[in-house]
Amino acid sequence: MSKMVEIRWHGRGGQGAKTASLLLADVAFSSGMYVQGFPEYGPERMGAPITAYNRIGNEPIRVHSNIYEPNFVVVVDETLIKAIEVEKGLKEGGAIIVNSERSPEELRAELRGYTGRLYTCNARKISEECLGKYFPNTPMLGAVVKVSELIPEAEFIKNMEESFKHKFSTKPQVLEGNMCALKRSMDEVEG
Repeated sequence: MSKMVEIRWHGRGGQGAKTASLLLADVAFSSGMYVQGFPEYGPERMGAPITAYNRIGNEPIRVHSNIYEPNFVVVVDETLIKAIEVEKGLKEGGAIIVNSERSPEELRAELRGYTGRLYTCNARKISEECLGKYFPNTPMLGAVVKVSELIPEAEFIKNMEESFKHKFSTKPQVLEGNMCALKRSMDEVEG
């Protein structure tokens, strides 16, 4: 991994983009990395666009601002592609990962001339099949780790299971579904 990787998450309030960014920070920290995970809100209401960020590196992180030139962009809600320039500032060699049932080729035309790496993950299908409800953040978390190669997959899965065991200690029945969603998204991300 290079010195520092920056990730920008685009979602809507209630979809879990903030939670996913914080879970990624937690797991990267458990893997011995330096981390930041934080949201930026507009109108604080359900369904309003939100942005969340991660910085992950091998050395202390001294930057404390929003991320304007990310290595990776995660789009939790596909409708935001038309409303926000999600590709803006993306570093050369970076990638965009979109929650969509469509293929990367089908989405590319909506990204205003973006020619870089593009991946899709059908987080709706995965979460509905694994969790019984639409929670796109867990599959998108698995997809960004797969694409970015920030954390070795086996280590990521192990650390996420420990994190979920703690987070869902009062409702262990959701552990299996969340682990299913993570593993499937890592296997099914398309690009």
